Amino acid sequence: MALVDRIGSGLWTSVAVLYFTYVSRLSIAQVGTLVAVAGAIGIAGAPLGGRMADRLPITRVLPAIQLVRALASFALLTTDNYVLLLVFSAVGSLGDRAANILTRLYATRVAGPDRVRYQAVQRTVANAGWAIGGLVAAASLAGDTVTAYQWLLAGDALSFIASALLTLRCGEPPSSSSTVATSKNPGPRPRPANPWRDRPYLAYVATETVLFLDDAVFKVGLPLWIAHASNAPHGLAPVLLVLNNVMVVALQVPLARFGTTTAAARRLLVPLSAAFALGGITMALSATGSPVTATLLLTASAIVFTLAEMLHATVSWELSVALAPDTAQGAYLGVHGLAQSAQRSFGPLAVTAAIAIGPIGWTAFGTIIAVTCMIQHRLVRDTLSRAPLSVPPVTVSEN
Repeated sequence: MALVDRIGSGLWTSVAVLYFTYVSRLSIAQVGTLVAVAGAIGIAGAPLGGRMADRLPITRVLPAIQLVRALASFALLTTDNYVLLLVFSAVGSLGDRAANILTRLYATRVAGPDRVRYQAVQRTVANAGWAIGGLVAAASLAGDTVTAYQWLLAGDALSFIASALLTLRCGEPPSSSSTVATSKNPGPRPRPANPWRDRPYLAYVATETVLFLDDAVFKVGLPLWIAHASNAPHGLAPVLLVLNNVMVVALQVPLARFGTTTAAARRLLVPLSAAFALGGITMALSATGSPVTATLLLTASAIVFTLAEMLHATVSWELSVALAPDTAQGAYLGVHGLAQSAQRSFGPLAVTAAIAIGPIGWTAFGTIIAVTCMIQHRLVRDTLSRAPLSVPPVTVSEN
């Protein structure tokens, strides 16, 4: 399911800007505004998806969301009207964020105490799907025809339909809230906790927003830094993106074994802090050397930031669930999903600011995230000491 979904996303995401430019004939300003507005509206998809998951079966809600995404993608093929393109893109973005949360919650409920490893496998498969979709898109655009763009968009829509059909074949996992309701102590069902009134969890989500900035490093920071401030060849940028993808596919599952309990995940925040700081330093140093030195330092920075990305994914999967009460996991994970969604809006601004300042900017960038890691380390300790874990720490067997 994740593979099919991400192959479709890889087909479209890599060419979306080009489609709006060459097929829909939008100006650069129009494309930029469309992407920004659609992304901003999409932020609401995470809490919306989480709320629905606490009230309705995931295996029914998720296919419905996938069909909405498919309709939005097909609708883009029917018009060049700017307002309609913006509306359809916003609907697709809203569905994308909701589907991400629903997929993650499904994996959490199915895997139970094995959730970290399960999520690692799913992320590996998703990255492979992105790579396959991107390669197909690159090959399809060799002729640079309007038809090729249209078929890629249609392929994206068809992938959502296929994913919906696959989801319908899956069994509904038991939710913690339903378990509570049918326990040996009958009575009124307790009112689910409200994440918007849970200040410690909101503070945790705020720190997560900063830690997700590694995403902007690869999508915006590295390419722009290579093009404008380093002596490395411009062709290094796509190579480092491939390196990032390959490392995630190869190492995400093995690294997940170091964060299979809440305590272990919290301890990973210390090396994660060091990785972010080192990544910022190597980026800064890459502007001061020869082309060979710059290439080596940028490669080292890409490796370190990729390690940080994988460690943070492992930590985030465990802590976001462990800090949430059983009766409202969907709502809490929906709020947690806002961190990544919000980062997509301000992340590019943060890395472009670092680039504008220069080497010191990258050093400050890495240092700020490193300090945030340690703030989260303290915050999680204090939160867990005040309340019982939603899921008891369980050491996952290596067999």
